[in-house]
Order: sequence, then structure tokens, then C-alpha cells
Amino acid sequence: MTHKSGFISIVGNPNVGKSTLSNLLVGERLSIITSKAQTTRHKILGILNGPDYQLIFSDTPGVLEPNYKLQESMLKFSKSALVDADVILFITDTVETAGKNKGFITDVSTTNVPVLVAINKVDLSSQEELEKLVLIWKELLPKAEIFPISALKKFNTNNLMSRIMELIPEAPPYFDKDALTDKSERFFVSEIIREKILLYYQKEIPYSVEVEIEEFKEKPDRVDIRAIIHVARDSQKGIIIGHQGKALKKLGTEARKEIETFLDRKVFLQIYVKVSKDWRDKDNYLKNFGYEH
Repeated sequence: MTHKSGFISIVGNPNVGKSTLSNLLVGERLSIITSKAQTTRHKILGILNGPDYQLIFSDTPGVLEPNYKLQESMLKFSKSALVDADVILFITDTVETAGKNKGFITDVSTTNVPVLVAINKVDLSSQEELEKLVLIWKELLPKAEIFPISALKKFNTNNLMSRIMELIPEAPPYFDKDALTDKSERFFVSEIIREKILLYYQKEIPYSVEVEIEEFKEKPDRVDIRAIIHVARDSQKGIIIGHQGKALKKLGTEARKEIETFLDRKVFLQIYVKVSKDWRDKDNYLKNFGYEH
């Protein structure tokens, strides 16, 4: 029996549903999903194993024009995903302006790798509008195959998956067959806390924070975790903590519950807030937080 293995890079602009689709295809909730743009900051591998295949999906940050060094690093993650892919899965949707970020579309169009364009959120569009979009994308990426889908409603995603399977080359597995991802438990704990910040805080706050797991101690009866929320400015520290510490307490309680579900163990969680001035533009912080290639 032959074995197929391959890397599928999921790329596209912010908020088009890349993480929703990635989680659906992998069958695990590996990437955090919120309605805010720039939710995904790292390249996260999700590994789907079967007896005769291993599909490695790479969920990447949304493509945008960088305003600071953190976003430059996020763009590098997206561009690097084009290089090693066996299949490029370019996600757009029926809401965004087709052809946005032309430079990145040009990068996708010049690759020799098979490109599948998934037009997501078709449930929010009419048939007539969708047909127009298909024609636009055929012009923008003439070599690509186009799949109208709804990741949320699971519409046409099975056909997309079947086509990915056909395009993947014969190869031995790249990872252990029981592997789910390339990221550690510590990484996912920090992402759970960051997701709660994206959900509970407004305006620029979620984009100005980074979560660092300073301690992750496994004990017989529980896991002790100490997390630091780094903020870029003094004023943001007060907002994260809230009046009489209520906002931080709510954040900690909700994060702990989800971390316990994720680890399937009791968790003792301590969260501290630290001002790390302008960390998004400082190489030493970005390197420490895993944003350097």
C-alpha cells in the first residue's frame, strides 16, 4: 500500500476564515478563532493522519501591510508557507474586495505548486454575486482551481478535501503518526489566554499584548501555570487588570476552565501583567516570543 504525505499551506487575508477551515480540515481546534483580524500570529501546523496518508496543514497569519516589526514577522510566516508547500490553499471570501494585497497574489500566481482558491462564506452571498467572484479569481489566478465553500456550514469542504488528497504526493510520513501539531502544550495554553483577551477587551488592547508562559509545572494532581501578559504601554496594564482586579479575575477564571479542558487535568493558574514598552517593535522581545525565523 502506497503512503501519501504533503504540506498544505493555508494563506489569505485576515478574517476570511483560514483558522475555521484549518480546524475543520484537521478535525481539531488548534487555531484560535475570533471575529477580530490578526487573530493568528504564528504559523501553526495541524497534522491529519490516516493509515495511508499524512496531511500537514499550515495555518498562517492573515496577509497585511506591516505597520510594525511584529506584523513584518507575521508576513514572513505567510510568505514562507508558499515555499515548502505541496498544495497552496488560498482562502478568500464573499465579503472582502477580490484582489486585495496584489503583491501576495502575484507571489501565489508565480508558484509551480497546485493552487486551490476557496471562496469562503458563500452562505452570505447570492448565486449571481458568487459567479462574478469566480470570474474575477479565474483572472487573478488563472492556474488555480476554484472551490466555493462555507467552512462554518461545512458546505463543499469534503470536495475540497478530496482534491487536496489527490494532489498530495506519495511520500513517507514526516511526523510521528500520532502527532497532531508541531506546537507544545505551553504554546496552546498561551493562545487560550490570548483568545480570552481578544474576546473580552476592546480596541487596540488585544493587538498590544503577548502572553508568555513563564512556568509550566506538572504535578501528580494538577498543572501549575504562571503566565505573564505583556502590554506595550502603562495605560494598557490598568485596562487589563480592571477596577479592583475584576477584569483580570474574569479572564483568569475563563482561561483556567478552558485550559483544564484542553489538558484534561486540574490547573492552578496565576496571571501577571507586565509593561514591556513597545515590544511589537523590539527584536529581543519578538525573538523571545518566537517571532524570529
